[in-house]
Amino acid sequence: MGGLPSERSTEADEGYERLYQAILRGEFQPNERLIEMDLARLYNVGRAAIRTTLARLEQDGLVEHEPNRGARVRAISEQEAVETLEARAVLEGLAARYAARNATDTDIADLRAIIDQMEACLAASDLLGISAGNSRLHSRLIQIANNKTVARLIERLHAQHVRSQFRIILVPGRPPRSVAEHRTIVEAVASHDPEAAEAAMRSHLANTVETLRTLTGSSQLLLQ
Repeated sequence: MGGLPSERSTEADEGYERLYQAILRGEFQPNERLIEMDLARLYNVGRAAIRTTLARLEQDGLVEHEPNRGARVRAISEQEAVETLEARAVLEGLAARYAARNATDTDIADLRAIIDQMEACLAASDLLGISAGNSRLHSRLIQIANNKTVARLIERLHAQHVRSQFRIILVPGRPPRSVAEHRTIVEAVASHDPEAAEAAMRSHLANTVETLRTLTGSSQLLLQ
């Protein structure tokens, strides 16, 4: 006998959040098939919850259904990746502007600690560490901005999982430039200079777009 509606809803919500985050982390690769039975076993939820989860992820743009083949992780083109990053440049620039207005001494200390760690990772040639720091820094800036509308729209763009498919981490010269760009953003926020913070963020993501445009195929990896 099935559980109560609220229980089934909770199970579906849990399955959705876990699979959503797994796709964003790159645990499932573009075009990888998503088999209901396997996912139900992996996440210890019912197949009905998994079907609901896959339908929601299709609405989010992370999953697509193929006739007679079921669901798979949606692959995106380089052009769509460029368009997504261009949209993020506008929204994250606005978030940086708000962050510069709102940042407390504690916030600034947090941002500087993250960029210090990114610089340490750069010195150690720890590219995955730089990438992780990048994610933390952008998330912290959005948190400091405290603009719910901007945060919601940025989250929607992140849901297109550009980062899980395109990483510039192997492009020669990009890691040190990226870390330096992040330092510029942090210092503009620390100076409470909204115009400079927005410009620095837009410049950073514009440079990411230009690097992406130079790639010849999605087999190369990309780091913001």
